[in-house]
Amino acid sequence: MYVGDYLGRRALYTPDQLAVVDAGKVPHRTFTYSELNNRANRLANWLRDGAGIRKGDRVAILAYNGVEYLDAFFACGKLGAILVALNWRLHWRELQQLIDKTEPKVMIYSDEFKDIIGQITVEHTPINHLLHIEGKGLPNSRYFEKTLSDSILRPVVTENLTEEDIACLIFTGGTTGLPKAAQISHRMIGWNTLNTIIHDLQHGDVTVNTFPLFHTGGLLVYTTPLLILGGTVVLTRKFEAEQVLSLLEEYSATVYAAVPTMYQMMTTAPNWDEADLSNLRFCTSGGAPLPVYLVEKFQAEKGVQFKQGFGMTEFGPGVFALAQEDAVRKAGSIGRPNFFVDAQIVDEYNHPVPPGQVGELVLRGPSMCSGYFNDPEASASVVDADNWFHTGDLAMMDDQQYFTIVDRKKDMFISGGENIYPTEIEHVLYKHPAVEMCAVVGIPDPKWGELGKAFVVVKAGEQVSEDELMAHMQHFLAGYKVPRTIEFRNSLPISAAGKILKRELISEAAHES
Repeated sequence: MYVGDYLGRRALYTPDQLAVVDAGKVPHRTFTYSELNNRANRLANWLRDGAGIRKGDRVAILAYNGVEYLDAFFACGKLGAILVALNWRLHWRELQQLIDKTEPKVMIYSDEFKDIIGQITVEHTPINHLLHIEGKGLPNSRYFEKTLSDSILRPVVTENLTEEDIACLIFTGGTTGLPKAAQISHRMIGWNTLNTIIHDLQHGDVTVNTFPLFHTGGLLVYTTPLLILGGTVVLTRKFEAEQVLSLLEEYSATVYAAVPTMYQMMTTAPNWDEADLSNLRFCTSGGAPLPVYLVEKFQAEKGVQFKQGFGMTEFGPGVFALAQEDAVRKAGSIGRPNFFVDAQIVDEYNHPVPPGQVGELVLRGPSMCSGYFNDPEASASVVDADNWFHTGDLAMMDDQQYFTIVDRKKDMFISGGENIYPTEIEHVLYKHPAVEMCAVVGIPDPKWGELGKAFVVVKAGEQVSEDELMAHMQHFLAGYKVPRTIEFRNSLPISAAGKILKRELISEAAHES
């Protein structure tokens, strides 16, 4: 056994334990650790013998969640190859640029993305082999399941694989240009697993994963740590609130992670009232502050306790945890650093600031990524001389070492010389009982530089006017922080990870002005 062969080790310990349920298939498909390990070995052998993949080579995947995603991830781990996890929300030309940059030799794809792959491969690309997960596929494309069944079943041994070798590339959000590919090492995966087990997981846990597996939330928050620990992961193809509630009940899930918008959608799903969530030990929320009313609703109606956390593609992603007993008392906080994470708040001169003062959050520890793929300049720009990773998040710490994210540096805007933090305003909007979802952005203004604009989705059956919401915000906020305008919408643009896409709102607002 060696670094990277997570399934080989787990199949030795608990071969007959249920590892994965692919709930995106009809009927659901189930896999023990022995079966999952066999699939990864078969794919790894084909990648090596049929496609010429060697240590350090890249294998790309553009697919919805399914067991095939994990097959590819664990097969690459066995070979020392690098899985390139592509975001299916991107335009095909953006994907083309990422493929040109990472140079994968093999592309695995869902049938829904066949046309995109066809467009990309018309141009000269480094891709030599195509594997389609379902459907007929493109010409010269191999069917994934037949590739596995035709491949030999024998253990894969890769020499000289170390903890510093890269397991996969996960792309950043790409809000400031082309997404950067964070290099996720086996060392990072191991330490994040240890942090996650210390703070969240235990033997026998079952989770439902609804984050896309191209996202750190899907692959690394609970999925990989739980499979290393020997638990069970239920995969959904994409997030659908009604299905998630059913799966949590059907498979007696004990832990679940999502972002606030997902939890909000679950409370309005048609099966919310009858859903039995009594097996959940807790739910974890991240990505944005969780409104207190959601904490209280889940607790009152379903008996569910909440943890909150904070992570990022480049670090962890298990970085901070807010315990269940602090969910209301410390609402808005991301909690305290996980066991093997150092964190501090620094000013513009990189000096630590006292409790209660806003500065940039910086992190240090063994669960940090190994920079960005083929981008030494960007890699160097985020890590200082003392090996602190600069997150770009504005935060503060209280005297009990609870941390709170004030906002992203890039989301903060300046109006009349004053720093405005949209997250603070959104927190206030969520206190209003009629607000289901909201986002605040800064838009250009010739007099003030920028002015705030709020986008609001009202809960079904509720009514609220712009004047009422303005008065509500003025009750809690200084006048200069209150957005100048409010736009009511039926929905807000949501990313595959369940986050509100503020850049789209900013672009729309700028176009309208």
